Amino acid sequence: MELMANVMAQEAASRTADREAQETKRGGEDELRLERFLNNKSPTFNGGYDPDGA
Repeated sequence: MELMANVMAQEAASRTADREAQETKRGGEDELRLERFLNNKSPTFNGGYDPDGA
């Protein structure tokens, strides 16, 4: 009985560690995505309100 409890505890700890590793990996991917977006230097709006020029 005690052996089964230890095995179940180890499995739960392993699943938790795997889940945390996946979340960390996803977080790193999000940061890389943000860096690529910021480095893209996309055009920005520099004008003002001009309905006749539109």
